Amino acid sequence: MIKIENLSKKFETNDGEIWPVKNVNLHIKKGEIFGIIGLSGAGKSTLIRCLNRLEEPTKGKIIIDGVDITSLDKNDLRNSRKQIGMIFQHFNLLSQKTVFENIAFPLELEKMDKHIINSKVNRLLNFVELSDKKYAYPSELSGGQKQRVAIARALVNNPKVLLSDEATSALDPKTTDSILKLLNETRDEFGLTIVLITHQMEVVKDICDRVAIMENGEIIETNTALELFRNPKTKTAKTFINSLKSNIVEEEINPKDFGDKVIRLSFLGDSARKPIVSRMIKQFDIEVNILSGNINNLVNTSIGHLILGLSGDDEEIEKAIDYLNKQNVNVEVI
Repeated sequence: MIKIENLSKKFETNDGEIWPVKNVNLHIKKGEIFGIIGLSGAGKSTLIRCLNRLEEPTKGKIIIDGVDITSLDKNDLRNSRKQIGMIFQHFNLLSQKTVFENIAFPLELEKMDKHIINSKVNRLLNFVELSDKKYAYPSELSGGQKQRVAIARALVNNPKVLLSDEATSALDPKTTDSILKLLNETRDEFGLTIVLITHQMEVVKDICDRVAIMENGEIIETNTALELFRNPKTKTAKTFINSLKSNIVEEEINPKDFGDKVIRLSFLGDSARKPIVSRMIKQFDIEVNILSGNINNLVNTSIGHLILGLSGDDEEIEKAIDYLNKQNVNVEVI
């Protein structure tokens, strides 16, 4: 659905050139929710703004549903943008317009028939559960309600792609959950492809099918959300996941403080709920110190993480690790 090929973006500053996006290559499938996560300054927002040319790429291609939007002139780009909805962290609603008028605004710019506008807007108000706020103004709404209006406005032109730039960052956890649920329902109801920028691993965990890690303008890791949690490849990915599952910083663990060997376990699905560690302790002549652990529920399954300190004879420890590997548990020696 979306192919990004060798995309780069340059800004000229008084101190010289800055490249917030460097040679990015991504293939986003039709109908998936694709997350791009990174720390502040990683280049995420610049990248997503390039996808509808709110920022002009310096080089590279962006192909959406077979159309290279980097090659379009202003008139063709304007028409193409109708197929790309976008929602923002701070909602970008028009304060002097009602909820109905905010959602209807893109259609009014197209001089669409009023009966069609009424039908479209009322359907979307019902979808985002704001029919009772039809004549309210943004100042009368909560943050979550404002974002629901922004989502409805982004959907009013029947887009094929929805871009979300930190859409939940300004919301409390409960409201974030409700907006993520709405985005998931939006994908299912309208058959959209959603590209979601975030710095919150909770968002990736709850909604994303696949995810890319961005750092210093580059994509450093891409995987399914499940495999990213189960077996992160880069230090940045591990840092994000550790922010969910543990208060222990693994780089600071000294095995001598906790046992002869410290291991990090990742349990997938059913294995996350089996007493594997208990069985290991009974079967092998070792002592086990549990340092940290929890279970995270992903979109379609669960994944558990556990950090253990093992003490005992080297041969027994190796047998125990071999046993864990045979139980469909990913084992990493720290």
